[in-house]
Amino acid sequence: MSKDLDHKCKQCRREGVKLFLKGEKCYGPKCPIVRRNYPPGIHGAKKTRQRLTEYGHQLREKQKAKKIYGILERPFRNYYQKAIKQKGDTNEILGQLLEMRLDNVIYRLGLAKSRKAARQLVSHGFFLVNGKKVNIPSYQVKIKDEITIKPSKTKTKAFIDLNLEKHEVPGWLHFDPKEMKAKIINRPKEEELEKSFNTRLIVEFYSR
Repeated sequence: MSKDLDHKCKQCRREGVKLFLKGEKCYGPKCPIVRRNYPPGIHGAKKTRQRLTEYGHQLREKQKAKKIYGILERPFRNYYQKAIKQKGDTNEILGQLLEMRLDNVIYRLGLAKSRKAARQLVSHGFFLVNGKKVNIPSYQVKIKDEITIKPSKTKTKAFIDLNLEKHEVPGWLHFDPKEMKAKIINRPKEEELEKSFNTRLIVEFYSR
């Protein structure tokens, strides 16, 4: 499976905003976008960020969303195609499809410090959905699905240093940190979706 191998911090600097791709490092003073808030490259420091056209704004929002969730162009376009086929607000449905990926749910639960780490844990078979192992990061969870850690993996290093009781879990998820069990209560509401990008501009980009 192909994936984006571009340096994570360079991706944030290119977009000019924090995409929170590297977990705790993004919150500290050593975050590169804090120390070098200009585009990457040999001439980056000399450049000024250009004013974007309407198309440019739409493109940048799409690129930000792809990088945040770690999705390449073809599967990302597929999410748009799924969203327009469903009844309701396409902007909101697109955001819900992205949020309800299994790797993103694991990240939202606080069981991984970044979406990249969550994707790796899912790929290595650390989690069960309704008692069955699921190792597909893009797996779409559904309402009433129960997510647990595979019993043989509960004592691994990945979960030792996590401060789960203080982690704020979104309202559409329920998580018991003692039992290490989560349940999907509902689809995320508009105010609970990722705010780092504008889904309306993404929909406009693909509907051109």
